[in-house]
Amino acid sequence: MPHLWMFLLQSLTPAEHKVVLIDGNAQPMDEAGIARYVREEKIDLVGIGAMTRMIAKAYRMADAVRAAGVPVVMGGPHVTEMADEALGRDGGSRHADAVALGEADNTWPRIVEDAARGELKDIYAPVDAAGKELKPSLRPYPIIPWDTIDLKQFNLVPKVAKRWLQKIGAGWGTFRIIPVESGRGCPYGCEFCTVTGFFGDSIRFRTNESVVNELLMLKARGRRERGQFAVFFIDDNFAINLKRTKSLLRDIIAAGAQVHWVAQISANLLRDQELVDLISASGGKWIFIGMESIDPANLKDVNKGFNKPEEYAAVLKRLAQRNVYAITSFIFGMDNDTVGAAERTLEQVRTWPPGLPIFGLLTPLPGTPLYKRLDVAGRLTRPKHWQEFIAFTMAHTPLKMTIDEAHAEVNYGWSHSYNPEALAHAVAALDDQPLGYRVNIFLARLCFRGIYFPMLGRFAWLKVISENRATIFNLAKQGFAAWWDSRFRPEAAPETSAGD
Repeated sequence: MPHLWMFLLQSLTPAEHKVVLIDGNAQPMDEAGIARYVREEKIDLVGIGAMTRMIAKAYRMADAVRAAGVPVVMGGPHVTEMADEALGRDGGSRHADAVALGEADNTWPRIVEDAARGELKDIYAPVDAAGKELKPSLRPYPIIPWDTIDLKQFNLVPKVAKRWLQKIGAGWGTFRIIPVESGRGCPYGCEFCTVTGFFGDSIRFRTNESVVNELLMLKARGRRERGQFAVFFIDDNFAINLKRTKSLLRDIIAAGAQVHWVAQISANLLRDQELVDLISASGGKWIFIGMESIDPANLKDVNKGFNKPEEYAAVLKRLAQRNVYAITSFIFGMDNDTVGAAERTLEQVRTWPPGLPIFGLLTPLPGTPLYKRLDVAGRLTRPKHWQEFIAFTMAHTPLKMTIDEAHAEVNYGWSHSYNPEALAHAVAALDDQPLGYRVNIFLARLCFRGIYFPMLGRFAWLKVISENRATIFNLAKQGFAAWWDSRFRPEAAPETSAGD
């Protein structure tokens, strides 16, 4: 999924400047490639944003651009917390000519103007004359021209599958996830999270009309191109204000702006049955839920006691009854975790409706209360772990297990949730649903498997397909039977379903 900030800042750039967007996750370039690109395209200014886990690569790319004689501005949560690192004021190399602290909606146009005059300052902060931080209003909100933006680099369909999928139906050669925000900020302040520190604890919302119009624009483009897409509402907690969220979803339904969408919503807010009804009716298909742990002591430790593990099953059942499924996120290596935490978690997960469980390790990100607590306690083993990022590797010592044991728990969670038996079980759990739902859960599980077990290249995919051939054969057999009935025995064909 592309990051929204690129499209947002493009819309906020003064009209006399041309903006080119490159997402390093979708269109990989090495240092030589980016340097060659900025020279050939005669780029005058490069803005780079990156999360902590990607900052080492971002610094390398910035160094290559600056070596080519082009100034670089860097921003985002990591650079906001570690501005001296980006500017080389901590004793290391300088990676940026300027940094944008916090949200750059108001400072970006000024940065562009200063760069055009050759007068870039080191630091741009969103503050008033008295030095007080200013949070940009989302009313009015810039119009992002989704109807004309080139989105080729964001097609998620693998090249090896594109031709085959195009034969299934028009538009299936492309599938894109489009980031849309309806609000910013989170009041919860979970100990490990950067959101409250970066966006603040007061919530700002766009108008319903603004969001609805954006969805209508995307929907019209999808029809025009006969392509497939989904929207990811990137709000850190989409339903943080229940009254407002219900109002937005009602307006989406009334305007006929329903598209398939995904959003992040905490489990405690999904107790509301009316909200879940509106999620389903407005096009919601997947909800990301940061469950983190099934242990209340762990949740209390990280200031997420509003999560109630005893409610998880009911919440997921409520969603599944409306054909909405969950991406459930868990963290291992928390202070109350002991060996066997993964299996204890999976014992619960196996009793829930099928979804997409994901597993990670407690990670102390700079600027978070967690980082500060572990630093004071002397428990950080790699205080600047981002300088040499290693996926699924701890940067501090857990309390009740070793680092290696924590790594083993994560491996156990992934391997036992995404092996062929687990995928077959997830598909079989939806036997009472239309075929489309079973195909969806199978494809989604295959893709999410790649988060921990990268499936890079044709042979890796062939191996995965071979391992899951029994499930694939059964789905194909059911699909052929449904096609045969619809072609030659229309009276036996099942009713059409949104999942097909």
